[in-house]
Amino acid sequence: MKRLAILGSTGSIGQQTLDIVRDLPDRFEVVGLAGGENAGLLAEQVSQFQPKLVYSTIKPSLPAKTKFSSMEEIAIHPEVDLVVIATTGKTGLAPTLAAIRAGKKIALANKEILAMAGEIITAEAKRHQAQILPIDSEHSAIWQCLRGEKAEVARLILTASGGPFYRRLPSQLATVTVEEALQHPTWKMGKKVTIDSATLMNKGLEAIEARWLFSVPFSKIEIVIHPQSIVHSLVEFTDGALKAQLSFPDMHLPIQYALSYPKRLPNSTLPRLDLVLVNSLTFEAVNYDKFPCLELALDAGKKGGTYPSVLCAADEVATELFLAKHINFPGIAEIIAKTINLHRGIMNPTLDEILDAYTWARETALRVASKESLCYKQ
Repeated sequence: MKRLAILGSTGSIGQQTLDIVRDLPDRFEVVGLAGGENAGLLAEQVSQFQPKLVYSTIKPSLPAKTKFSSMEEIAIHPEVDLVVIATTGKTGLAPTLAAIRAGKKIALANKEILAMAGEIITAEAKRHQAQILPIDSEHSAIWQCLRGEKAEVARLILTASGGPFYRRLPSQLATVTVEEALQHPTWKMGKKVTIDSATLMNKGLEAIEARWLFSVPFSKIEIVIHPQSIVHSLVEFTDGALKAQLSFPDMHLPIQYALSYPKRLPNSTLPRLDLVLVNSLTFEAVNYDKFPCLELALDAGKKGGTYPSVLCAADEVATELFLAKHINFPGIAEIIAKTINLHRGIMNPTLDEILDAYTWARETALRVASKESLCYKQ
């Protein structure tokens, strides 16, 4: 029996994590839950799983035996074996560091944590012998391919579906609607991640994550378009051999793998892949000109320092403005690029400097959108 703390339980990954707990109640127990503003869903989760600790941005009415606690308190609780970080943005940074310093195992689904502070996070994990287990399907695939291997890695190859607009001409992207951008062709995700997938920003953030998770330079990380989303990533070794992890495009499998590691558990509810029905798998090069957000992310990752933090914050603001229908789809990249260009980076930053850069970037991105007259109703 593994005892879990799930931070971000009301989001897409959090809800799917609880699906696994429902499927395997003899394997997992929920000790703590942390949700956002969806108080109704959190109340249902508390009622079903009876956690000892709960956090929410809106303090809920709780059963007598359930304690309202901060996310940091939940993350370090002595009864917790594994902390699932399913929050978005910088919210998960402090509880992740708290869990690491308490020596906990961490199942990480939050892209921004390693993108913003990968050097600090991985150094602290090594210092405190805390394991970081990836939940993202791409990183889970690489992790599974590397398991048991001692050979040197030649390349990590991240696959990208291309999102809903990969076949559109650049001239057609200005008329993209929010509703269209939220219709991902293969994955069901939260709104922020879905928009990041449409801009390919998510693949840039994943490249930065991979750099820290697997200790490889950017020169050994490549991205290819794979529309079927069946091959989740590949590893090439120095002898030229390629290993790939294939599965149905569903997050339940990588979530369960992180929860059950080092075991693989049978679960009849997980979808099975029929290669005959899939019929064909295709791969092609990335068109960087069409999706500038990907190049912006890779450039920020290579620069390092506070640049990835600025990237994440500017992307959050731009995505929020697009979802609110205040800017068009190409405006997302415009705001991010202009914000990064105004930043004076700090190399080898402290955590406070990373967070200061994040705050600066959010404020600057909003000013950029207003000053450049990018804000308007669709």
